[in-house]
Amino acid sequence: MKANTKFFGEVDIADDKVLEFPNGIIGFENLRKFAIIYDIDKGPEVNLSYLQSLEEPLLVIPAVNPLVVLDNYNPMIEDSFLEPLDNPGEEDLMVLLAMTVPSDLTKMTVNMKAPFIINTRTRKGGQIIVENSDYKVRFPVYDILQANKEQAEAEKKAGE
Repeated sequence: MKANTKFFGEVDIADDKVLEFPNGIIGFENLRKFAIIYDIDKGPEVNLSYLQSLEEPLLVIPAVNPLVVLDNYNPMIEDSFLEPLDNPGEEDLMVLLAMTVPSDLTKMTVNMKAPFIINTRTRKGGQIIVENSDYKVRFPVYDILQANKEQAEAEKKAGE
């Protein structure tokens, strides 16, 4: 299917890449079809992706794998939340954190309190507010991402 996107213009989305969020996402409960898009020039191994609404082209949420930010991220998720997602096993779960990217990149944050949970087998997803009291809505990530980038560049140079 063709999809209009905010950052990438019109793109082709394979039917098996369309995600259904039966209850929408927080603040956009009426939008239910999404796709995960990444900058094709940077490849799928890049840590930043975009959760793009297929119903509202202007709604795109930068997202990141939480393990890039906090290697022991372990949100408490009630089993009842997983039922509408067809009760995925751990191997079928994809977790993403919404990222806020202001004009001052040093103020970049992720929302650790409300992750996106996706069943990769059925392509059903949802957003939940987790019970973990130590997870913040605005967790600063600029320094962490810069350190990860520097480490990757150092590893690349060492491998050459």
